[in-house]
Amino acid sequence: MSTSTSFQKRIEILKKEYDRLKISKGSLLKIIDEAEIPESVYNSNAIENSTLTLKETEKILLEMEVSKNVSLHEVYEAKNLARVMEYIHNKSSQELSKDIILLLHQMLIGNIDDGIAGRLRKKGEYVRIGTFIATAPEHVERLLEKALIEYSSDHISYFVDNISKFHLQFETIHPFNDGNGRIGRVLINYQLYKLGFPGIIIRDKEKQIYYRSFGEYRDKRITKIMERIVSLALMEALHKRIAYLKGSKIIEASEYATKINKPVPVILNAAKRQTIPAFREKGIWKIGNN
Repeated sequence: MSTSTSFQKRIEILKKEYDRLKISKGSLLKIIDEAEIPESVYNSNAIENSTLTLKETEKILLEMEVSKNVSLHEVYEAKNLARVMEYIHNKSSQELSKDIILLLHQMLIGNIDDGIAGRLRKKGEYVRIGTFIATAPEHVERLLEKALIEYSSDHISYFVDNISKFHLQFETIHPFNDGNGRIGRVLINYQLYKLGFPGIIIRDKEKQIYYRSFGEYRDKRITKIMERIVSLALMEALHKRIAYLKGSKIIEASEYATKINKPVPVILNAAKRQTIPAFREKGIWKIGNN
């Protein structure tokens, strides 16, 4: 499978506009990226069944007081993941490697479970994802190295397809005892940053289709679902940054629907399909109103 030509053209057009507008506006892009970290941390942890709300995640990352019911374990998970996300912004110029992946895992799991942080699964350490038993530990390192070589040497596939395939391979291998999903989503952004794109958010509300993409890959080697997830999320990230870089007034999609006299469900559906330049902030669809 491969990303549709229409999606490729739309991404190419958005990337050109993004590259043109971002000149001399690095400070604004940094602010956008930093403001997005709590939402990104919340969604990635929520996919892994964290009980933290977005508001609690924001408070933790801003060093504000949180409810006594919030576990220390989840506080560390939020802080560590935010630190990893901040770190890769400055390091993504390097080619992705096993050493980088191990370092990111050490940062993610350190102070949570130091016995497994920063190392691959060892003999006898098996993991299960639902009913699927991941790669046996004795094959993990070889298959991870193979996936990295395939990714770095593929100069023919469309970049979204290459990133999507690597993510599916990584999660199928499940190289670590814990943190595979969070590290895998961090690596998507590492790969996008290296290519000059903004990072994306894979959202908890869409995790059912996200999970389905792994089953499709394991059973049929189909990558189409993941390619669509990454493509739509990337267009959304570009639309958001373009709106801010243009200095547009940001309004909610429901207000936009009223302004152009369209039913709100029609606009929300267009936003989900990314046929209008809409994006989400704290789960609410918005659009730059010029």
